[in-house]
Amino acid sequence: MLLLTLAVAYDLFRRAPWSRLREGPTLNVMLGCAVALTLVWSMKAGVKPGLDLHLVGAMAGTLILGPRLAIVALALALCGITLNGTTAWLAWPVNFIVTVVVPIIVAAGLKRLVERWLPAHFFIFIFVIGFAGAALAVMAQGAVASVILVLAGAYPADFLLNEYLPFFLLLGFSEAWISGAVVTLLVIYKPEWVSGFDDSRYLLNK
Repeated sequence: MLLLTLAVAYDLFRRAPWSRLREGPTLNVMLGCAVALTLVWSMKAGVKPGLDLHLVGAMAGTLILGPRLAIVALALALCGITLNGTTAWLAWPVNFIVTVVVPIIVAAGLKRLVERWLPAHFFIFIFVIGFAGAALAVMAQGAVASVILVLAGAYPADFLLNEYLPFFLLLGFSEAWISGAVVTLLVIYKPEWVSGFDDSRYLLNK
C-alpha cells in the first residue's frame, strides 16, 4: 500500500491542475471540502475494530474539484482525522488507497461512462452521476475494503458478507442523497464551484 500511495503522490505532483488553486475560489473550496469531510469522517460508526462506516464524499468531491484535486482534499481530511486520533498514522497508506483513491477512481470512471453513453441532460447529471454515482462509489469502496481485510486475514469472508457489506447498501443510500443534494445546490447557486458541470453541455439548447 505504501508503494501505491507513493505512486499516487507522484501522479498528483506531475499531473494535478495545481494552477487552478491560484484562480478563483478553487483553493478555498478545496480546503472547505477537506474541513467538512474531516468533521463528517470523525462521526463514524463501527461494526467491529477496523470495520468503520462513514460517508465518503468521493463523488461530490470529484464533481466539485475534479478527480486529482478531490484526492488532495480527501487526503487532507484523512490527515485531519488521523491528527485528532480517530485513526492511526500506520494505517494512513491503506486508508488513503481504500477511502480516498478507490472511490474517487470509481466516481471519475462512472462520470466518464455516463457522459459517453447517456444524453447530456441536466437531470442525468444530477440523478445518475450525482446521486446514483455517489452510492456506487461508496459501495465499491466497501467491497475493496472487504477484499483487503480478507486477504490480510483480519476477518473471514463470510462474516464480512453477512455483517459488514450489507451496511454499505444503507450507507450508499445516505451517500447518494447527501452528495446529490450538495451537488444540486452548488449547481443552482454556485455553478462556478462545480468543475464537472458544463453549462454548454447540460443546459444550452435543452
